[in-house]
Amino acid sequence: MRSDLFDPLFADPEVSARVGDDAVVRAMLDVEAALARAEASVGVIPADAADAITAACGGTFDAAALGRAAQSSGNPVVPLVRALEKVLPESARPWVHHGATSQDILDTALMLVAHRASGRILDALRTGTDALASLASDHRRTLMVGRTLGQQALPTTFGLKAAGWLVALDTAASRLRTVRETRLAVQFGGAAGTLAALLDRGLTVGTALAAELELAEAVVPWHTDRQRVLELGSALAGVGAALGKLALDLTLLASSEVAEVSEGGGGGGSSAMPHKRNPAGSILIRSASIRTPGLLATLHTAAAQQEHERATGGWHAEWEPLRDLFDVVGGAAARTARILPDLRVDADRMRATLDATGGVLLSENVSGALAPELGRSGAHDLVKSAVAKSAESGRPLRAVLLDEADGRIDADRLDAALDPTRYLGSAEALVDRALAAHADVWRGPAG
Repeated sequence: MRSDLFDPLFADPEVSARVGDDAVVRAMLDVEAALARAEASVGVIPADAADAITAACGGTFDAAALGRAAQSSGNPVVPLVRALEKVLPESARPWVHHGATSQDILDTALMLVAHRASGRILDALRTGTDALASLASDHRRTLMVGRTLGQQALPTTFGLKAAGWLVALDTAASRLRTVRETRLAVQFGGAAGTLAALLDRGLTVGTALAAELELAEAVVPWHTDRQRVLELGSALAGVGAALGKLALDLTLLASSEVAEVSEGGGGGGSSAMPHKRNPAGSILIRSASIRTPGLLATLHTAAAQQEHERATGGWHAEWEPLRDLFDVVGGAAARTARILPDLRVDADRMRATLDATGGVLLSENVSGALAPELGRSGAHDLVKSAVAKSAESGRPLRAVLLDEADGRIDADRLDAALDPTRYLGSAEALVDRALAAHADVWRGPAG
C-alpha cells in the first residue's frame, strides 16, 4: 500500500511512478492497443478497428474505479475492457481484447512495468557503482583493519573493501539487466493457453505482439509457469542483498567507536540527542534488504500454487509483492546513488585504529619472518607468548618480542614484518581486477 508518510523514506518517486496504479493501467492499455495493431497487421481484425482501439487506449481511465469494479471478476482487466467498449465506435467493439484472456493482458502489462521501472533502478545502480569504483581507486593504498567474525584480523585497504562492495553490486545489477533484456516476455495464450479463439493465427499474432511491445516471445504461454516472475523477483532481491551488505558495513564503520566513514552532510540527527549523527541513509537502505526476502518468499509460494492451466489465487498473489519489491529496492538503489558520491572516508582514523593494536594484527607475518632464525615452531611459540603479554601489558608487540627474544632476532627484520604496507598481499591487484570488471559490466547504456 502506498503511503505519503513512509514512501519518501523507503521508495524512489521515479520507480514508484513506474509501478503505481496509473502506470499499471497505462501498461494494460498499451498492451490492448498493441494487440489490436498486431492482429490488424496479420489480417485478423480490420485496420480501422485497430486504429479506433489504439486511439481509445490513449485515453485516461480511473484506476480506483477500475479497482472497485474488479471485485466481481477478480482482476482489473475485465472492467477496463468494458470501459474501452463504451468509448469505441460500434464497429470496433467486437475486436477489442480479441483472442486474449485477462491474464494475458495483466501479465504482459506487468512485464512492461518491470521493464520501465528496472531501467530507472539500473541507472541508479550505475551511479552508485561508479562512485564505488572511484572510492576503490582513490583508496587503493588507504590502510585499515580487516575484520572477520566481528574481530580485528589483518591489515587491508579501504580500496579493497570498496572493490568488494563494487563487485557484488555490479553482479546484482548485471543479473537484473539480463532479466530485463531477455526474460520479460509477452504472455499470450487465450482462455486456456491454446489460442483457440484465433484458430490457426495465434502464433502469428503472438509474434507480432511481442514485436509491437519490444518484449521477448515465450515458447509457450506461461500462465502457470511463473519462472519469469521468480527470476525478476530474485534479481531485485539480489540487488537488495548487495545494497544491504554495503549499508550494514557503512553503519558499522560509522559507529562512534570506529568513526572511519561518515555520510555527507553529517548524517541524520536525533529527536533527543543533539550530538547524534546517525548514518540515516545507510539505515534506510538496510531496511530494503530486511524486507526483500519476505516479498520474494511470497512470489516463490505463489509460483508453486499454480494448478492446471490457470491458477486460483496463485497468480493474484504476485501483483502487490512484485510492485513492493520494486518500491523498496528502487528506493534503496536511489538512496545509495545519493550517499556514495558524498561518502567521507577518514584515512587517518583508519590508520590510527590499525596502529592501536600495537602490531598484534601482524603476528602471522612476524612469525613467518622469524622462522628462519628461530625455526617454525620456535617462532610461533615466541610470537604467541609475546602477543599475550602485549595484550595484558598494553606494550607494543615489537618491544615485547625484543625483550622475549633476548637478542635472537634481527630488529630490522622485525620492523619490516611489522610494517602493514608490506602485508597486503594482492590487495592492489584485486582492486584493479574489480575496476576492470566494472568497466565491462557497464559498457553501453545502463537502463
